[in-house]
Amino acid sequence: MQAIIIEDEHLIAQEMRASLQTIAPDVEVLEVLPSIRAARKWFSAHPQPDLLFMDIKLSDGLSFELFEYVQITCPIIFCTAYEEYAIRAFKVNGVDYLLKPVQEEDLKKAVDKVRAMRQGNAAAPPDLQQLLQLFTQQAAAKPAYKERFVISANNKWTPVETKDIAVIYRESLNYFLKFNGEKLIYDYTPLEEIEEVLDHNMFFRANRQTIINIAAVHTVKPGINQKLTIHLKPPIKMEVEVSREKAPLLKKWLDR
Repeated sequence: MQAIIIEDEHLIAQEMRASLQTIAPDVEVLEVLPSIRAARKWFSAHPQPDLLFMDIKLSDGLSFELFEYVQITCPIIFCTAYEEYAIRAFKVNGVDYLLKPVQEEDLKKAVDKVRAMRQGNAAAPPDLQQLLQLFTQQAAAKPAYKERFVISANNKWTPVETKDIAVIYRESLNYFLKFNGEKLIYDYTPLEEIEEVLDHNMFFRANRQTIINIAAVHTVKPGINQKLTIHLKPPIKMEVEVSREKAPLLKKWLDR
């Protein structure tokens, strides 16, 4: 199969290309396109590939804008850092939706799904305009993000505004650090469940143990092996490590 990758983060694109060589050597990546503009130019001069890997938020807009200029007929595997409501629609219609950092196992399953479609062993891709309409309608609706958490301690309940939380981190329990440095014990809820109810424009999952508020970021410094270290604003004395894989996502999150 011949494939195109539309991705504006060079490192992520190269890692995907390398992963494909490992888990799907029959997939030939013809080109990596960094923007909607580059994609329009490429599709105007070349035939459709067999498969398209596409980020959603690119440097020059949403990749869905490409559909306004080009009639895409090949299967698309979306790879993005942003979990939207349309995920289920893509999952059940043969066009996959992978969350970054993309795991090789998930990437292999997605490619296998497309391969099965091409061999006639799976449903054909859905109408992309219908999916686009669904995505647009759901994205337009304001998500119901959690506005406050209730802390239970000393036989009393204390509401804490989400916007006042600088850091959420997990040890044996979940802890909230407020901007004033106050530390609060929350509960045993998996960090993944807390992450789901937060505004992803405001909060970032830096690593397995830590979620940070964008307003708490003071500086970001490079470390060894292309890792990053986030230094938080005083009075919070905490350094948060970000992996090499998540570093481009952090940059995009900060540089909005």
